[in-house]
Amino acid sequence: MMWQEWWIWAGAGIVLLIIEVFAPGFVFLGFGVGAIAVAVILAIGGGLVTSLPVALLIFAVCSLVAWFVMRKLAGERKGQVKIWDTDINDN
Repeated sequence: MMWQEWWIWAGAGIVLLIIEVFAPGFVFLGFGVGAIAVAVILAIGGGLVTSLPVALLIFAVCSLVAWFVMRKLAGERKGQVKIWDTDINDN
């Protein structure tokens, strides 16, 4: 079956990471890391991934964890909102 091949998951992860370069917001980064995590699990043995629902669960959990980590490391910083008091046309 196609979902049991590690290189398909790795390819999907690389494609998602490339898409992240063009789309801001760390949306695809989590999905890319999740797909690569499943690829690594399948490549080193794959005994944990016994069915498609298990693979998708691992993908979802790894993606969510990666998204939260990236959001914490490089997400919004408090106090960086710039409030403009004057306008360039006020002179």
